[in-house]
Amino acid sequence: MDITTWMNNHTGWTDFILVGLFSQSQHPSLLCVAIFVVFLMALSGNALLILLIHSNVQLHTPMYFFISQLSLVDMMYISITVPNVLLDQMLDVSTISVPECGIQMFLYVTLGGSEHFLLAAMAYDRYMAICHPLRYPMLMNHRVCLLLVSGCWFLGSVDGFMLTSIHMTFPFCKSRKIHHFFCEVPAVMKLSCSDTSLYETLMYLCCVLMLLIPVTVISVSYSCILLTIHRMNPAEGRRKALATCSSHMMVVMLFYGAAVYNYMLPSSYHTPQKDMVVSVFYTILTPVLNPLIYSFRNKDVTGALRKMLSVEPFFWETVK
Repeated sequence: MDITTWMNNHTGWTDFILVGLFSQSQHPSLLCVAIFVVFLMALSGNALLILLIHSNVQLHTPMYFFISQLSLVDMMYISITVPNVLLDQMLDVSTISVPECGIQMFLYVTLGGSEHFLLAAMAYDRYMAICHPLRYPMLMNHRVCLLLVSGCWFLGSVDGFMLTSIHMTFPFCKSRKIHHFFCEVPAVMKLSCSDTSLYETLMYLCCVLMLLIPVTVISVSYSCILLTIHRMNPAEGRRKALATCSSHMMVVMLFYGAAVYNYMLPSSYHTPQKDMVVSVFYTILTPVLNPLIYSFRNKDVTGALRKMLSVEPFFWETVK
């Protein structure tokens, strides 16, 4: 028995209906164009940042390696939801099959979990660079960075597999309508006609761990960083350290703020409209903001971009 037949036997139908972003919009066409523009900006911005980091030797450092991984996550994150939303709007289709919903849910949870731990790894990297500068090259070598990134992806995939595999075994008989623009776990769980209290407790504990462990690492790292910065004598070094850390903290607050609202606040605080607005923020807007935060506020990245732009005209003139 294939996965499609198995899932259909457990749900009773072959697809869900996504209510989507455009159902309550007075100007759906304008909203569709705006989302498409933001989607292109997110893809191009993150792709450009990855290209700059991998093509410029000066950016071959642990910090930029982690930033390139964050950009990769953001590109995948926005790509699993927005294209489907735009395509459904253009084709006037609002259904999604159960297997597609499960795959989307798995990817979404995996990428979200991976980003949680990746932000923690980035905070740990900044702690090592600022608090232990002499030992930093040895403590954060390429092998250690690869292990940290691999661990982030592994923990995210474990979380995605565990929550999705349990969730998609529930029978769904209350309604076919998902009051969301993609298959988010809480929105799909509301359609189940079985007792989900145990699963909700498990999901809550997983989310607490997925948030608590990275937040603890980030909090401890930045507490030590702030103490070290306070003791710094050269004003230039203090400013550079604060600039680097402030960029990272902006990304952390944007991402974790939305995650806390979605998965840790009681259901009485949630409405379908609020949930969709928050989801738009961290699935569509955050991926386009991250490269802007790390590029425009970073002299190394802007310098690499100017260098690349100055080399390209010279290259084409040589070819001619």
